[in-house]
Amino acid sequence: MAITKRLKRINELAAKAKKSELTADEKQEQQQLRKEYIASFRENLRQQIETTQLFNKKGKEITPDKVQRIQREKGWRKD
Repeated sequence: MAITKRLKRINELAAKAKKSELTADEKQEQQQLRKEYIASFRENLRQQIETTQLFNKKGKEITPDKVQRIQREKGWRKD
């Protein structure tokens, strides 16, 4: 399920939960959708961090060593 559809369904279930009780199946679906959404969010954030290079005002790279190592392992850096 696409992120936008997943988020829309999470919001639908949250709105329904405010108005009335969710069924056991809906509660389970809500938990699963939230779990999938969080996993997707974390993966996207991790990828953003791993592909980012930081430079100071003088133009010197200050990307943390751990991130540089990951970038080398994934073939995103040539140094």
